[in-house]
Amino acid sequence: MNLYRILLASIAISLPLSRLVAAQPDRYAAARNRMVDTAVVQSGVKNQRVIRAMRETPRHEFIPPENRRLAYYDMGVPIGSGQTISSPFIVAYMTESLDPQPTDRVLEVGTGSGYQAAVLSPLVKEVYTIEIVEELGRRAAKTLERLGYTNVHTKIGDGFQGWPEHAPFDKIIVTCSPEKVPQPLVDQLAEGGLMVIPVGERYQQTLYLFRKVHGRLEAQPLRPTLFVPMTGQAESGRQVRPDPEHPRILNGSFEKRPGKNGFIPGWYYQRQTQHVRDKRAPDGEYIVRFTNRQPGRAAHLFQGLAIDGRKITRVIFSAYVATKKVRPSQGPRDGAIVGIIFYDGDRKEVGRETLKVLVGDNPWQKLTRTLTVPVSVREAIVSVGMFGATGEMRLDDVRLEVAQRASEE
Repeated sequence: MNLYRILLASIAISLPLSRLVAAQPDRYAAARNRMVDTAVVQSGVKNQRVIRAMRETPRHEFIPPENRRLAYYDMGVPIGSGQTISSPFIVAYMTESLDPQPTDRVLEVGTGSGYQAAVLSPLVKEVYTIEIVEELGRRAAKTLERLGYTNVHTKIGDGFQGWPEHAPFDKIIVTCSPEKVPQPLVDQLAEGGLMVIPVGERYQQTLYLFRKVHGRLEAQPLRPTLFVPMTGQAESGRQVRPDPEHPRILNGSFEKRPGKNGFIPGWYYQRQTQHVRDKRAPDGEYIVRFTNRQPGRAAHLFQGLAIDGRKITRVIFSAYVATKKVRPSQGPRDGAIVGIIFYDGDRKEVGRETLKVLVGDNPWQKLTRTLTVPVSVREAIVSVGMFGATGEMRLDDVRLEVAQRASEE
């Protein structure tokens, strides 16, 4: 079995059928509730209305058949046209941050599959959702209609411009990342209203909660994150662009200390991770420590980066790792992991590699592999931590270096 399928099986879940077919046996209920318990509730989401919406929304209905096998993992999943459906945790976290009320009229930018709109539907009065990719927008509209979400209104268009005919909106949620907040969205947010939006560079984004006060936005940074870019006008005006010919891991030695929010700079999707000083650190003074005492629960970090397989044919991937009492929970290949996932231009997975799976007690050791980069690769995600195993993992000096370029062959 594929290594990462085993790793992610610890958080695999299914969701119930839609409200229209709720009378049918719900063969996904147990797995769905397991996902909500482990990936949503245990990760800090507390709003009971949001938790209930997550339990009742059939995520598998919003994913194309070819990727439906991944629908019940706490992970982003490709939905076609270079777009993804966000992980269940992120959907729940953003929804909770929006503080949805029964009287709210909400604008969503980036319909995608329609899943986020479906989660919002029972929580608010009306949802207006915009998708720039026509194929996705039309598919989402059909899915939402088929499942009976009558208070969700869809539109094909550039979300940068919002939906002025129905403004002002009490809340705005943006599920794609611009470099900065589009002014039309600011204009269309009601006074006192809230906006949740990921903002920043392509692979270094921060999820913000904004409140409109006296016509201006007051910002509250929430957490590091990674979303697909907002296309259209937002992308054409982007000032900082990634360099896929010179991929590198940011803060791989973890010497940049977390801010007041406790999140480790450069990395996102942080779970059960601490930034600590270690006198035996292989590089510098600081490391990250992953700890998990509950079998099946995740403790990890991720980082995205651009890499062009047409230009780079091989890379050297390395890290220092130490473990203490690491025990598998799903099988012999479940332990302390340092891995990388390669994606093509449509964000379809084209390869997964891992340095080594460590279990038991291991002193600091350097793990290194030279990896072949498939020519179709356009980006990658570095995945580190324990994906269900229990125990303690320490990590330092994670590196990705170009070993060979296409011009050198």
